Amino acid sequence: MRVHLINPSDTSFGIGVITPRWLYVLAAATPSQYGDPVITDETLEQIQPDRIQAGDIVGIGIHTGNALRGMHVGRMARERGAWVVYGGIHATLYPEEALKLGGAHVVVKGDGDVVWAKVIADLVSGTAQQTYDGGKISGDQFLPARWDLAPRDSYMWASVQTVRGCPKHCSFCSVWRTDGQQPRQRATDVLIAEIVQLRRLGFRFVALADDNFYPVTLTDIELAEKQGNLDRVAELKALRAERFELMEQMAKLPEDMAFFTQITMEAGEDTDFLDAMCKARIRGALVGVESITEEGLKAIFKTFNSAGDNLATRLKTFKEHGVHVLGSFIFGLPTDRADTFAATAALAKEAELSFAQFVMLTPFPGTVDFDRWEKNFNGNVPHVNGVPITRHWLIPAEVRPKMFSPHGTMTMDEIRERTQGVWDAFYSLGEIWARSKCVPRLRDRIAFLFISKLYRQMYANTGISTDSARRQKATRMARWLAVPCRRLFAAKPMPELEMPVVPRTSGLMSITY
Repeated sequence: MRVHLINPSDTSFGIGVITPRWLYVLAAATPSQYGDPVITDETLEQIQPDRIQAGDIVGIGIHTGNALRGMHVGRMARERGAWVVYGGIHATLYPEEALKLGGAHVVVKGDGDVVWAKVIADLVSGTAQQTYDGGKISGDQFLPARWDLAPRDSYMWASVQTVRGCPKHCSFCSVWRTDGQQPRQRATDVLIAEIVQLRRLGFRFVALADDNFYPVTLTDIELAEKQGNLDRVAELKALRAERFELMEQMAKLPEDMAFFTQITMEAGEDTDFLDAMCKARIRGALVGVESITEEGLKAIFKTFNSAGDNLATRLKTFKEHGVHVLGSFIFGLPTDRADTFAATAALAKEAELSFAQFVMLTPFPGTVDFDRWEKNFNGNVPHVNGVPITRHWLIPAEVRPKMFSPHGTMTMDEIRERTQGVWDAFYSLGEIWARSKCVPRLRDRIAFLFISKLYRQMYANTGISTDSARRQKATRMARWLAVPCRRLFAAKPMPELEMPVVPRTSGLMSITY
């Protein structure tokens, strides 16, 4: 009997941008008596069915975007006589789908770090339940990944998680529901040890795969102080201090290392935090801008963001303190108009964003947007290929709509075409070369160009186009660009690298909301 861990994907690029962390965390959670698990990341290459034998255990992690492919893989594995287990955000939200459509024997909801070993043991002993709930484990229970099993030449960036959960409640996001609004932080010494292991193996670029690297804002602390809630103030300040402690220790790591994370725009008001990020060599951050207007932000419950005249200034603050921004924008909001697209493109340029992504509003399950959207049909749901549009992830990609909610002033095709136009303009060769001035050396500017073009191919043409030929062409182009890009991120392993001196924290604090 062997354990398999599979990250499903319809599209394989041959080289991955960021390691799918959950694969290697569950590899660490697999008891040693069952041997090292067989890991398949289909963003690199498709699964080979003959590797799966009767009696094997196959773990499949699915989110909404790859759920259909994941259920196809699960049915195939079950037909070959394997035990099929599903986990991940989508399986947590819709366990019955995996059971009915994906050939699942078992579905795991919530965090898998701890419960995975029990699932395997129960399957081996013949006492497995149909569903398990891994819950929301504390930060000290997060497992470091088995990075020794990762193919070094297949990924540009490694990934480490420092905190799960986000205190916000954006209408388009499910994280605060699935991972909770209570930030669960890992201890600094454990994190530094995992990063050191990655550098020893030859990874020098690391994504901090957090729901929100900035879980405590200055506004949070000020509000607690105004309320006279001294316990709350102490908890928030302790969490903030742990963030600074982590960044202080990251600054002691080899100087060739660089980090990227995800953060809310509020960090732009906290220049001490941005300075600490710069010293820790956190070179960039994905910032959810979403909309450039107050009306748009109000529609998605994100009024804590800046808008209007203040927006470009706030975004520039990141760059002024050494942190490049990948700005994320949503098109198709009820408040959007035809001129929103050009205005957004102009703002992205004015704010001097190094990178940007422009996505169309999609009602993802587990979100407030999805709940409202589903209720609006009042039981009269349209179907595509016999599948209700409220289960759009089960519709094959070639016939799946790109947008799902009618807009008051624009057709869906207009929104899609204008969104593609903004991608094309922002990632034109001339615009990329102009933005590449943010790095000093010619070699770095060429690297910036390649990476920008790769990002556009992976996330624009393959995700927005309704033309299958264009999608296939974009995939081929992305595969070609991925080879030189990976080489740009390659580094010589440092097997002798020692741990910096890191004081052990006295314990992790929790926040109660």
